[in-house]
Amino acid sequence: MSGTGVATIGDCRIAYRRAGTSGPPVVLCHGAGIDDATVSWRHTIDALADDYRVYAIDWPEYGNSTGDVTHTVETYVEVLEGFLETLPFERVSLAGISMGGGVALGYTLANQDRVDRLALVDSYGLGGRLPSALQWKVLSQVPGMTEFGKIAASTTTASVRMVLDSLVADADGLPEQFVADARRKLMEPGSIQAFTEFQENELSFSGRVKTNFVDDLESLSVPTLLVHGKQDPLVPVEWSVRAAKRIPNAKLDLVDDCGHWTPRERPERFNERLEEWLPDPQCAPQPQYTKAEMPGVTRVSSD
Repeated sequence: MSGTGVATIGDCRIAYRRAGTSGPPVVLCHGAGIDDATVSWRHTIDALADDYRVYAIDWPEYGNSTGDVTHTVETYVEVLEGFLETLPFERVSLAGISMGGGVALGYTLANQDRVDRLALVDSYGLGGRLPSALQWKVLSQVPGMTEFGKIAASTTTASVRMVLDSLVADADGLPEQFVADARRKLMEPGSIQAFTEFQENELSFSGRVKTNFVDDLESLSVPTLLVHGKQDPLVPVEWSVRAAKRIPNAKLDLVDDCGHWTPRERPERFNERLEEWLPDPQCAPQPQYTKAEMPGVTRVSSD
């Protein structure tokens, strides 16, 4: 069973994909930029559906979610907290990629009793400076440049691959489905606006970032898996290496021939590793109330 739903979190309507009817709950958090629940997690949702209850959310102004918010990790942590309160489970496992990893980590540090397992994928929030931040910051300051470039980049599959070339290890070798998903996002009007605001709020021209949880990692008691593409051009692989040494119960998986989008560049390898890390499907917590009683949920559909 798979479907979609919308949860009302404050002034936001948070859309999410869901799959699976039994097993431990897993919530997937996508990244920034040309992303949403489907772009990052298309294959992961399908891979986990047989053994887990899967929820993949769209952040405000991403995918089908709406909401006038300040785009920061701190805000997204609040949104994630509100979403988790709509689910009928005392504990969940979280997986987040890039910006979504920073959000999942931020939530977990503040709510360690609510998180069973944590997976951080090419994660933001594990260092103080992004080497590539300056080029993104400069572009975000040019009126219309980001939106113009986004539209121009969506004209052909070749142009989409050129965009992805700055994020992945081998743009020419990407599956057509991944290219199509990225192109869909590029063609959506205003789909880059939330990322532009996030850059303004989180990144400085010097490359320093607002959100850095490095000094808190030694206090993290939740078992944590860190996955990082060895050729990630955006987030330094050293961030995950250092984090794995500081988190008391951590495992590190560095993926060869892989850039920043591990779940789409190496889906089979990634999904296998994630499933090994997640709780045993035979030890699923029971919902505290039925789906119809879930607070904040305004619509759920199945396909």
